[in-house]
Amino acid sequence: MKKLVALVLALLILSVPLITLAEGKTKIVIGGSPTPHVEILEFIKPMLAEKGYELDIQVFTDYVTMNPATTAGDLDANYFQHVPFLSQYNATQPDDQQLVAAIGVHYEPFALYAGKTKSLDELADGATITITNDPANEARAMMLLESAGLVTLREGAGLSATILDIVDNPKGLNITEIDAPQLPRTLADVDFAVINGNYALDAGLSPAKDAVFVEPADSEAGLTYTNYVVVCPEDQDADWVAAIREVITSDAVREFILGKEEYKGGVIPSF
Repeated sequence: MKKLVALVLALLILSVPLITLAEGKTKIVIGGSPTPHVEILEFIKPMLAEKGYELDIQVFTDYVTMNPATTAGDLDANYFQHVPFLSQYNATQPDDQQLVAAIGVHYEPFALYAGKTKSLDELADGATITITNDPANEARAMMLLESAGLVTLREGAGLSATILDIVDNPKGLNITEIDAPQLPRTLADVDFAVINGNYALDAGLSPAKDAVFVEPADSEAGLTYTNYVVVCPEDQDADWVAAIREVITSDAVREFILGKEEYKGGVIPSF
């Protein structure tokens, strides 16, 4: 009996530091894309400090490494992606390595930017348009080109559309897939480029000022591609996630996003 009591006491003693660490987390490591994600995170950093949390922001310039880093525990959370991209990632992972979209923050409209050709009316037969090569965003780019009247997609292709779903391409456009971060750099050599919102902003492009066609906000894509703070399932109800949610969906952040000149038309609050 004494041995049993001693064992129970030992287990309780060992569990106390673990509980304390879990409940007393004060440092949050979060990864994000430079613009606008990291800029928004920098804005909320002092707000979280007032709540007792130190925000350690890690900057990533690609879409590939943040989810694995979050799954591995190198990051507590990440902020760069929408649900279709996250779903694509989760589909490649075992059940115990899934991630969840915890906090919807903003929407970045895709847009068509002019390169060598300056308007849709001037677009010649056989012109070249570059789009992203990641599947979740390729569908979005194809839907934008259809909305702009440049191609017709197979009925029902929707959020899984690819170049192979084009059923009518009256101008014989050459649509070329490349890595999303490189899209702005192609503008000097191609007629148009469909550029992801964050990479357009990084390159100093504004959908409101520089785009020749912008993804309709009420389109299927516009209603689907909100960017989320993403965490591991076991963390989604944690106090530190609740603290991020409170500050990042606050009126102060809304005013910051809407008031930042560089974001005009390129970053739209989803809360």
